[in-house]
Amino acid sequence: MSGGDKLDFEIRPNLAPVSAADRAALLVNPGFGRVFTDHMVTVRYADGKGWYDARVEARAPIPMDPASAVLHYAQEIFEGLKAYRTADGGVTMFRPDANAARFATSAQRMAMPVLPPEVFVDSLHKLIEIDREWIPTGEDGSLYLRPFMFASEVFLGVRPANEYLYMVIASPVGAYFTGGVKPVTVWVSPDYTRAAPGGTGAAKCGGNYAASLAAQAEAIEAGCDQVVFLDAVERRFVDELGGMNVFFVYDDGTVVTPPLTGTILPGITRDAVLALAGAAGHQVEERPVSFADWQADAASGRLREVFACGTAAVVTPIGGVRFPDGEFLIGGGEPGRVTMALRQQLVDIQRGKAADPHGWVQRVF
Repeated sequence: MSGGDKLDFEIRPNLAPVSAADRAALLVNPGFGRVFTDHMVTVRYADGKGWYDARVEARAPIPMDPASAVLHYAQEIFEGLKAYRTADGGVTMFRPDANAARFATSAQRMAMPVLPPEVFVDSLHKLIEIDREWIPTGEDGSLYLRPFMFASEVFLGVRPANEYLYMVIASPVGAYFTGGVKPVTVWVSPDYTRAAPGGTGAAKCGGNYAASLAAQAEAIEAGCDQVVFLDAVERRFVDELGGMNVFFVYDDGTVVTPPLTGTILPGITRDAVLALAGAAGHQVEERPVSFADWQADAASGRLREVFACGTAAVVTPIGGVRFPDGEFLIGGGEPGRVTMALRQQLVDIQRGKAADPHGWVQRVF
């Protein structure tokens, strides 16, 4: 086993994989995050030793001591990206290098060791190669990849752990929202915030998502699909949704999204949308958008479209907004032209059906 920026993965095939017939049945309607492939990746880290013991092995439960540091101090980060079938039978990933870079940034913020980007990307390739038959062939199907890392050292004490476990699991998925692409309704939380300046808002750590769940439950109770968070200081400006970035499209074609000030996750899909919108001739701006302006501009007709974006849902139109004092529609509640054009272009690039001038798509085989 070699260390440094490259590791040799030991391959231990699952001796009791899911049968081809059972796998085919599961792939008919996999949902999202309910079905998992036969294998997983594991790589260990120890202070003074570095990264070691890289494996692809049968997916199985993780033995864990009740004093494992992650259970008490929440040192944990993760990523999410997809692998796609191509028309020629190959497989691609979308911007895995960007996920590797964000994983490293998240690790630094959470006082965790940085996994070399080469090992991150290689671990994805290894898992896809052994579980390639799990990738759905349907129009909306893909293989969702979940790399994650947590503090595995057994101790009680508030300090960075000395031991970590990096893993990758994979899940064949269909559409994120059931019923296809349709406008969602969002709830603007009056009481909860997602992240504050100086906090962990820009890191993809589980704690950020745990903190959003009460607000998401509030949104569901209000009959909405997702929650929208306002900034934690003034409670005026739009930050992001519970798990997605947000964009605004105005009557002059300008596309606007809140700036990355440390409280918003730097979405990889967000970055791609900014590039695609600019290339399509839209004026693109990263600037604060207040909720009051959102409401006023929707009423005047100046704001024509709003959409959310992320790895799981790609680009999803927002048709309605609810809050404790009322509700309003965006563009009559119908999907907007710019929104759907950006979504289609992004999906086509991800699946190898359109030109990829930015070099975002990486061929696995």
